[in-house]
Amino acid sequence: MEFSDKVNTVGAMQRYINAHLNENITLEHLADVAGYSKYHAARMFKELTGRAPFETIRALRMTYAAQTLQTSDEKILDVAMGSGFDSHDGFTRAFARQFGITPQKYHIQTPPVKWFVHYPIEAYYILKKGGKHMDTQPIQRTMTVTAVERPARKLILLRSVKATEYFSFCEEMGCDWEGLFNSISEKFDTAALLTLPQNLIKEGTGNTAAGVEVPLDYNKPIPKSCEVIELPPCTMMYFHGAPFEDENDFGQAIGTLWGLMDAYDPKLYGFEYTPELAPYFNFGTGAKTGARMARPVKKV
Repeated sequence: MEFSDKVNTVGAMQRYINAHLNENITLEHLADVAGYSKYHAARMFKELTGRAPFETIRALRMTYAAQTLQTSDEKILDVAMGSGFDSHDGFTRAFARQFGITPQKYHIQTPPVKWFVHYPIEAYYILKKGGKHMDTQPIQRTMTVTAVERPARKLILLRSVKATEYFSFCEEMGCDWEGLFNSISEKFDTAALLTLPQNLIKEGTGNTAAGVEVPLDYNKPIPKSCEVIELPPCTMMYFHGAPFEDENDFGQAIGTLWGLMDAYDPKLYGFEYTPELAPYFNFGTGAKTGARMARPVKKV
């Protein structure tokens, strides 16, 4: 079996899980989608994703439950039933195993926890291996630019030593950072990969980190291995690329936006870049939203 066929097969199972998460998903269902026996389907899934299919399903359901508890006043039992559990106690035990905190306590305190992110395996290998999606369409070379005023604030960040981009950062520091930072409800924007200016780099670390901005008065626990620094007030210039059709084209979307940003001269519009005030933020991309990035600027 060709490796590319294996990637496509696991991708099909991932899409089935996403589409039927609120239903009773069985290994027979996944085997039918894969076109292989239950044993081979489960083995391929774990080989490429690092998790067994039902570990993934459970982690996704627990993350959905955590998001619901953070943003609504639903009863714990209702959230449990919506997550596929038939008892409050069973849900509480599973939630505590996943996040290290009971659902009741999480609902009240909403500390940072590691929400699970189900990365599309096809997109990962297309970009990781330098390949190209066969059905890819050119990303529109359009970009919107918006200046956003930021007050003095805190930046919670996870530093790397050798990483230079997304994949090397995940290989060095793990991929849990995105779900962890996005679980912080007080954040100004979504979790981002950061390119740090020289004045924010610590000895023994590199210029690549991940992080999220929070208000200056944020006082909840700081995740392990992370640190907090304060950033001064500044203007952040947001660059927003065009939406696209296929999620697997996220690498092309980010590359297209980088090219447009490199050609953009902020001085034509009364600004100049001020990297000493804040990192460059790469918020990633989604097919419906397009790629998003931000850089600090000041008026001239």
